[in-house]
Amino acid sequence: MSEVSKKSGDVTLTEFTDEGKMVRKIRSFVRREGRLTKGQEHAMEKNWPAMGIDFATEMLDWTQVFNREAPVVLEIGFGMGASLVEMAQTAPEKDYVGIEVHSPGVGHCLMGADAANLTNLRVMCHDGVEVFEHMIPDGSLDMVQLFFPDPWHKARHHKRRIVQPEFAEMLRKKLKIGGIFHMATDWENYAEHMVEVMDAAPGYKNTATDGAYIERPEDRPLTKFEARGHRLGHGVWDMKYMRIE
Repeated sequence: MSEVSKKSGDVTLTEFTDEGKMVRKIRSFVRREGRLTKGQEHAMEKNWPAMGIDFATEMLDWTQVFNREAPVVLEIGFGMGASLVEMAQTAPEKDYVGIEVHSPGVGHCLMGADAANLTNLRVMCHDGVEVFEHMIPDGSLDMVQLFFPDPWHKARHHKRRIVQPEFAEMLRKKLKIGGIFHMATDWENYAEHMVEVMDAAPGYKNTATDGAYIERPEDRPLTKFEARGHRLGHGVWDMKYMRIE
């Protein structure tokens, strides 16, 4: 049996074996921690009590988190949060949860959420995999979003890509039957990897009707980065997989 501990400000748990050795895990991210701007820092101080969720090794109750019952959409790695804020603003009938390890992005997201007077958005600053393991109840999510994760394009780094068989199974358990796992990437090789992993994962069905990919859904905002890529002729691949069992 291993032990876990967490220090204030950490975005990952430190896990130890019975012999007291630290367990080294393969992470899908490198924490490039920049300094918060004054605006981001103020947004964190002002809005974290209402919109922030502190990491804890106990399950959440979404009806308590949002003070209502509504479909829950969770995004892993929301970057600076502009598209997440836009989605929450466009669909007030849904509740949104964003997980991001970089605190400037969390601060920027809270700035946008505050400016939009959102009540249907919550954020976390922690490793998404650990949040899923310790805090997300089984069968409680209507959708999980993973947009433009780090592609780890060098072959020797592919093991660090977040979409792996174990990750797919972990997400499946947290989705409702009929729930959707929506992925998007601008790296064709990673898109192929995602399809390979998800097609082999039990309990999922690809919702695409013509090939493996779908057109960008209207509910996924077009980012400035993505729009620039389109102008330069770069491709973007969207995939939606439904939990069927």
